[in-house]
Amino acid sequence: MPNLSSSLVGRHNQRLNALAPSGIRSFDKKISSIDGLIKLTIGEPDLDTPEHVKQAGIDSIKNNDSHYADQTGKKELRDAISNHLSNKYDLKYDADSEVIVTVGATEALYSTFQTIINKGDKVIVPTPTFALYFPIIEILGGEVIKVDVSEDDFILKPEKLKAILDEYGDSVKALLLNYPSNPTGVEYSKEDLAGIAEVIKQHPMYVLSDEIYSDLTYGVDHYSIANMLPEQTIYLSGLSKSHAMTGYRVGYICGPAEFIKKVGMVHAFVVTSVTNSAQVAAAEALANGENDPIEMAKIYQERRDILYKGLTELGFSMPEPKGAFYMFAKIPAQYGKDDESFALELAKKAKIGVIPGSAFGPGGEGYIRFSYASSKEVILEALKRLQIFMK
Repeated sequence: MPNLSSSLVGRHNQRLNALAPSGIRSFDKKISSIDGLIKLTIGEPDLDTPEHVKQAGIDSIKNNDSHYADQTGKKELRDAISNHLSNKYDLKYDADSEVIVTVGATEALYSTFQTIINKGDKVIVPTPTFALYFPIIEILGGEVIKVDVSEDDFILKPEKLKAILDEYGDSVKALLLNYPSNPTGVEYSKEDLAGIAEVIKQHPMYVLSDEIYSDLTYGVDHYSIANMLPEQTIYLSGLSKSHAMTGYRVGYICGPAEFIKKVGMVHAFVVTSVTNSAQVAAAEALANGENDPIEMAKIYQERRDILYKGLTELGFSMPEPKGAFYMFAKIPAQYGKDDESFALELAKKAKIGVIPGSAFGPGGEGYIRFSYASSKEVILEALKRLQIFMK
């Protein structure tokens, strides 16, 4: 087994030195070896990929669909994405010039940031949020402006956005929005987005709208800021959550044709093209699986209601999630604000795995995130253990 030459030590991208590992993954790894642990840590659907979607992928393999696909994605999948967004969210994207299929939403994020960021560019990110955004921006030479929105019901207010833009001016390249939110489950309303859009349209900046959980909402209709600012919005999503297809790694980017042409270059340099069988399965999911997320959302909503009621009765406070499958619970005051210590004790003594809120950036301190992408039986057992632990 070779050791790196001593002459090469330190000869790598120096920005990597400043990056910390994912707080979500590192904490999950730290506690995963605990015997009998109930893991409510990772946002991994426990539901199965629908049978008709799996069969489409199988048929693709059997039919020797094994050659390079179009770099922007298979035509049938780009058509399915375009039709899905038009029918469900009234978003109009031309399948041939305004859609690119990516290796999951993660590659969609990376390729989009790679396309827009020059060294020193600033990106506004409301927090607490999915922490993967931070290292991607930083490794590309950008600067993250983290905006704590925990005191504003976890919603970025127009006046706060305006104040930041007044301070930093045109050095701000983009605003990143994630809704329904990971980790809070909070959804932006049409009115919330209208106020933000009014501010953004006054500035030469992008909106990167990560709407990966848009198909999993409870009692509200999802609305995209891309409807209000199509000329400035880059729409990012995928099928990992909506159809329980995390391992298929299919995401997509939609936006103005001029931008898609540029991001397509980055995408082609990084991955060439997405796996054929996964694309065929994704096309089937969007074209013929319209009801799949609806049925999954019913299951998640039942779990949400059980967990919300149980945590509230135990003294936790949290926004009631309107989407996704996370609950961001504030630790009762008598237990202090050290969320990592609390989560570690919870894992060791009650054998319940959650993620400390500080892993999601400013505003997450004193919170813990529960994922309810686990069965009702598992959630009920977790609440039973939590009740004993809190006593």
